Amino acid sequence: MRQQRQRRRQSAWIWVLCVLLWVGCQRPPSSATGPAVVFYPASGSASSRVSVEIMRTPEEQARGMMFRRSLDENAGLLFPGERMEIKRFWMKNCYVPLDMIFLDNQRLVVGIEENTVPMDESSRGPDAPAQHVVEVVGGYARRHGIGIGTRAEFVGMQ
Repeated sequence: MRQQRQRRRQSAWIWVLCVLLWVGCQRPPSSATGPAVVFYPASGSASSRVSVEIMRTPEEQARGMMFRRSLDENAGLLFPGERMEIKRFWMKNCYVPLDMIFLDNQRLVVGIEENTVPMDESSRGPDAPAQHVVEVVGGYARRHGIGIGTRAEFVGMQ
């Protein structure tokens, strides 16, 4: 009888350890996988998550996507702003067609430049003031139902 209780305890501890190991090996919560922007389309379409590099310094913001040859479907760059203003971007030395998504201070989409032409030095951006800009691979906004009025949430940023 005593041996049976010991075996049960050992089995219980082994089971607990297996569960703890399994939980420990699981993917961390989305907020722990790095900074991201989550878009919630006003149309009711499913939300979409973009893992972003944050372009904080003037040098990072000036370089942006220059000289990069690719961008993954769910990856992008976030250009955070300090205030609402008319923002303009160009595609100088950029080899990848991009969607530029302009957000206001409430993180609502106020403009989108879709499928911008690589290497084009034309100034692009909406006539509406924006605070932040998210660059994603060309066609992303249309594929994910992102349009004017779409709400965005910044996740995992400090």
